Amino acid sequence: MKDPVLKIIQLFNEQGDSEYGGEPVTQGEHALQSAHLAMAEGAPSSLVVASLLHDVGHLLHALPDDAPEKGIDDLHEELGYRFLQKYFVPAVSEPVHLHVAAKRYLCAVEEDYFALLSEPSVISLELQGGPMSPIECKAFESNPFYQDAVRLRRFDDLAKIPNLPVEPIEFYAELLRENLK
Repeated sequence: MKDPVLKIIQLFNEQGDSEYGGEPVTQGEHALQSAHLAMAEGAPSSLVVASLLHDVGHLLHALPDDAPEKGIDDLHEELGYRFLQKYFVPAVSEPVHLHVAAKRYLCAVEEDYFALLSEPSVISLELQGGPMSPIECKAFESNPFYQDAVRLRRFDDLAKIPNLPVEPIEFYAELLRENLK
């Protein structure tokens, strides 16, 4: 099997210029900005890698860029999780798996959070089930990776700045390797 780190770098180089669901950045720019923000905050390497790879599921499916506008939830968190759990430690794959749930959670527990969401994020929120119920919040909080997923979600929300200078995907090769199983 191909080296998973080289596979990810190739995936970003081949698919990273694709549209990021109506946002002003590409998939690659969004991922690199998320990792940049995690690193700048001093997050552990596993969370930096999770931030980098949180939307890898968008790069793995063949749905159109405007799928959410057409009422289609691409379930990218599930697709990305299934891909990542084969290669990476749970501290990487689990926050990726939970980052959509983290948006739903934050909408339920933080009064002002919904107002921070971009229009494409609001559209996808409805497809993803809307804000969590109190029972769903309690279940989410019982997951040992929920706090990392919430941190990742915050990086995700901020990583939409056109032309922000960040390191290229190759910069993260060693961190990716450090977090392989």
